[in-house]
Amino acid sequence: MLELKNITYTIYENDKKKHILEDVNLSFQDKRTYVITGPNGSGKTTLAKIIMGIVTPTSGRILLNGEDISHLTIDERAKKGLSYAFQIPVTFKGLKVCDLMNIACGEKNNVASLCEYLSMVGMCARDYINRPLDNKLSGGELKRIELAMMMARKGKVNIFDEPEAGIDLWSFENLSKIFSSLKLSTNIIISHQRKIIEVADQVIVLKNGKVEKIGEGKSFINNIEQIKCGKLRGEND
Repeated sequence: MLELKNITYTIYENDKKKHILEDVNLSFQDKRTYVITGPNGSGKTTLAKIIMGIVTPTSGRILLNGEDISHLTIDERAKKGLSYAFQIPVTFKGLKVCDLMNIACGEKNNVASLCEYLSMVGMCARDYINRPLDNKLSGGELKRIELAMMMARKGKVNIFDEPEAGIDLWSFENLSKIFSSLKLSTNIIISHQRKIIEVADQVIVLKNGKVEKIGEGKSFINNIEQIKCGKLRGEND
């Protein structure tokens, strides 16, 4: 289980203190999928980066199965089983797709294994296995490769920052299948998309750096739809 306790992240703008996150307390159970959503600027990506160790919180603690990992580096957290997929995937000069996949798995894969992961994101391993991870690959291709890498890694906790960003319709339609293939992991997904929210066991809404609401998967969507319909009828004013 992953636990966030009293996570606060503060910056200064024009000599004024601003809370990006304020006293966030959350628990993520094993083998469940969570979607964190909310308005732009609500602190979603910052929270994801704090979990991975990319950003250091001003205060608060992060526990993984009871162990305080708050002061561990990104590499140390990765060794504990945390994985992170960026909103905009990074490129690696001189590294090939097969190299990245092997690094993710911690072992050398055969073509058949690579094909299994890459085919799930609509890619043929034979076409991409020796492709360099450079700017000749489109944003959508890099995104698909990153998703395949996350599946190959089989981490304990997978963090996805807007996995739908920059990918084509085919990949978007198959994202739910990808998340289903990671059902043995804890998946934390930053997203605004309804189809992704629908696959969640639990939905967490952030607003102004605070947890505003927590709901259960599809029932959360149904409640939002009821509120919208009520407003259209002049109710809930």
